[in-house]
Amino acid sequence: MENSALIVGASGIAGNNLAQELLKNNWTTYGITRNSEVNLKGLKNIKADLLDLKSLEEALKELNPTHVFFTAWMRKDTEAENIKVNGGMVRNLLQVLSPKKSVQHVALVTGLKHYLGPFDAYAQDGFKPETPVRTEHSRLDLDNFYYAQEDEVYAAAERDGFTWSIHRAHTVIGQAVGNLMNMGTTLAVYASICKENRSAFIWPGSEAQWNGISDVTDAHILAKHFLWAATTPEAANEAFNIVNGDIFRWSWLWKQIAEYFQIKYQGYIENNKSLEVRMTDDDTIWEKIAAKHQLVESELDRLASPWHTDLDLRRPIEVMTNMAKSRKLGFKEYQDTRESFYNLFDNLKAQKIIPS
Repeated sequence: MENSALIVGASGIAGNNLAQELLKNNWTTYGITRNSEVNLKGLKNIKADLLDLKSLEEALKELNPTHVFFTAWMRKDTEAENIKVNGGMVRNLLQVLSPKKSVQHVALVTGLKHYLGPFDAYAQDGFKPETPVRTEHSRLDLDNFYYAQEDEVYAAAERDGFTWSIHRAHTVIGQAVGNLMNMGTTLAVYASICKENRSAFIWPGSEAQWNGISDVTDAHILAKHFLWAATTPEAANEAFNIVNGDIFRWSWLWKQIAEYFQIKYQGYIENNKSLEVRMTDDDTIWEKIAAKHQLVESELDRLASPWHTDLDLRRPIEVMTNMAKSRKLGFKEYQDTRESFYNLFDNLKAQKIIPS
């Protein structure tokens, strides 16, 4: 049977890069979004509300995908609401597809909040998980919408007989306008504002993150990991961590980013301001920058998500990720993290999202 993929969240960082990877490998690829149209040659767009069963049934009535890749989520005010909505989206989609009996594999991307706790209790002071984090670590005794999403996949797999894979990424670096978790573009916008203001690129995070070891996940390597797990029998029914494969300290990478933008930088100082605070009044300056350089997006909140970048950079602990399971099963891809950021910045300039 020809591989036919349905990507939930094809307009996001993970979903869009996955669509490109699947199309490059000659997969028939559908992207489902709630409202947006994804402009990607070869991608078949579908619009549906995953919280509305009738909407889903109508949108998918002619579709019989062999593979489902779930890369979408919605943020609500509390973790209880996050669980209800995000678990519900997974459950509804797999329920609608169940009678078709076409699905062979379902993949779900989550992240390190699996190990560090949900938004409501994320890496709080006094919490020290064993690092590097490993997939065999037990779930935390906390409500977490990632757990709810996983449980929906497990239940549907037992009911319908498909295989599954879980992909736990650490800070995905890639491009997607309007994305809620977008560190790379957020830092590019912040650096561009610093350059325009002739001010220093000031570190907004914790001392532990500044001096500690970290890693990130390039969206391209995440896409390759999705494809690998979906087509490697030995990888079936496993949860994996997925990162670039190198490690770094922010005290080094922050300087690299400053040098790319040709701006001064300042490292960690005690009682520093968060990035969300630093960028609170930057809407007006960004509008001026966008007009001056004829950029395609003048609304700052469509590009930058400083609140989420703060979750990473202000953690009171260092965090890195163990990828031994993937390596043992044959996934050998590697990505240099500095190049991940530089490649993203180059693309943002080429597409006139930030000044060149």
